[in-house]
Amino acid sequence: MDFIFGGAYQGKLDYAKKEFYSKDVFVCGKEKAELDFSKDAVYKLEEFVLACLREGIEAADYLEEHKKEWWDKVFICTDISQGVVPMDPETRALREMLGRTMIYLAAEADTVTRVFCGLGHRLKSSQEKF
Repeated sequence: MDFIFGGAYQGKLDYAKKEFYSKDVFVCGKEKAELDFSKDAVYKLEEFVLACLREGIEAADYLEEHKKEWWDKVFICTDISQGVVPMDPETRALREMLGRTMIYLAAEADTVTRVFCGLGHRLKSSQEKF
C-alpha cells in the first residue's frame, strides 16, 4: 500500500496518477463511512474520516478490519494537522481522528510520500528497514 498526503490543492491526485498509475479512483464522501476497495486509489480520505466521526466509528479500526482489501491500494489524504487548533469541537475531533488514521496508514504503508507544490518527497520506502 502507498500513502500520499499533503496540504489542500498541492497536486496529490495528479502525483498518484503519475507515480503509481492510479487510473480508477474512489472519491470519499462525508455522507457514509464506506470505502470502495475495487478502485486503484482512495482519494479525500479526510472526508471518509469525517463520516466515521459522525457515525461514531474509529477510522483506523475500520481500515484494520478491511486490511486484506486494501493492501495494494494508494491512499490520498489532505493533511489538516498544521496551524491553529480549531475551536469547533467536531473539527478538532476530526483533526485528532485523522491524525490517528494517518499514523496507522503510515505504519502499514510500503511507501509514504508528502506532496507539496506537486513535488513528492518520499518519507518511507519499502526498501528501507526501520
